[in-house]
Amino acid sequence: MSTNDLPLADGGGCGDGCACGAEGDEEYLECGLDPALAELLAAAGLDPIEVEDIANVAIQEDLAGGVDVTTVATVPEEAVATGDFVAREAGVVAGLRVAEAVVSVVCTDEFEVERHVEDGDRVEAGQRLLSITTRTRDLLTAERSALNILNRLSGIATATRAWADELEGTATRVRDTRKTTPGLRSLEKFAVRSGGGVNHRLSLSDAALVKDNHVVAAGGVAQAFKAVREAFPDLAIEVEVDTLHQLREVVDAGADLILLDNFTPMECEEAVAIVGGRALLEASGRLALDNARAYADTGVDFLAVGALTHSSPILDIGLDLREAE
Repeated sequence: MSTNDLPLADGGGCGDGCACGAEGDEEYLECGLDPALAELLAAAGLDPIEVEDIANVAIQEDLAGGVDVTTVATVPEEAVATGDFVAREAGVVAGLRVAEAVVSVVCTDEFEVERHVEDGDRVEAGQRLLSITTRTRDLLTAERSALNILNRLSGIATATRAWADELEGTATRVRDTRKTTPGLRSLEKFAVRSGGGVNHRLSLSDAALVKDNHVVAAGGVAQAFKAVREAFPDLAIEVEVDTLHQLREVVDAGADLILLDNFTPMECEEAVAIVGGRALLEASGRLALDNARAYADTGVDFLAVGALTHSSPILDIGLDLREAE
C-alpha cells in the first residue's frame, strides 16, 4: 500500500497556489483546483475544469443557497479534524481524485490529503482509502456530495471488473454505452476504465453508429451506411445488424465495426467466420455475466454492456471522522 502526501493547498478559490496563475499553462487556465490535483485528474483522462464544475454543482445542490445548518450549529468554527474515506465492503475504487475536488471546493482553509490507494485498486471492507485533514465544518459539509460521486463511480468500476475478470484470457473486452447519467458521462466512463473496461464513443459526434431507426429512415442498412460514409468520409462507422444477411451487406460495404444485436453465441461464431477479420465485431443484448465467456469464445472483439453505467449498485464507502494528528 502506497501513501502519498498532497502539499497544503488553498481550498476552493483562486490564489497563489491556483492553476489560474500558472504562467504559460493554458490547459488549466480557468481551473480553481490545486495544480497538483488538476494534473492528476488530467493524467486520468478527466478534464479538471469539468470535474470542478461537477463538484460545485453537487455542493450548490446540497446547500441550496444556504448553509449546512446542523454542522454550523454543532461544530466550532475553528475545529480541525481528519476524515477517513473507508470502504464498507470489498470492491474496486474509482473517483478518489474527484472526491478530493469536491472537498476542495468547500474548503475555506488549508487542507492536507493522504492517499492510501489509487483509482482502479481492489479494496477490502474496512480499508482506508483517502484521508483529508481540514476544518471539520468543511469536511462535514462536503461529506455527502463527495461520497455520492465516489460510491457511484466505485460501483461502476466494481461491476466492470467482474466482467473483465470473466473475460480474462480472451481477446474480448467489455465496453460501455452512452446509457449514462446526464452530466456525469465522462466520470462514469472513467470508472469503466478504472474497472478494466474500454469506452465506446463519448458523444454523438465522436463516431457514427447506425441503428435500427436510422436504417428505417434511410430505407435500408446498406443505404444508411453509404449515406454516413458520404457525409463523413473520415469518421469511423459502426452499424447495428439484426441478421446475418444484414451483416454480409455492411461488411461488404466497408463498415469499420459491426454491432451484433441480440445474436446468440452460435450466431456470433458464424458472424466472426463471415467477417473474417474485415471489421471489428461487438455483441449486444442477451449478455450476462454467466454467459459472457461463451460470447467471448466466439471471437467477437467487444461485449457492449449498458448495465455498467445504468444499473450498477454503488460500492458502500463511508467517511469516518477522527482527531487531526
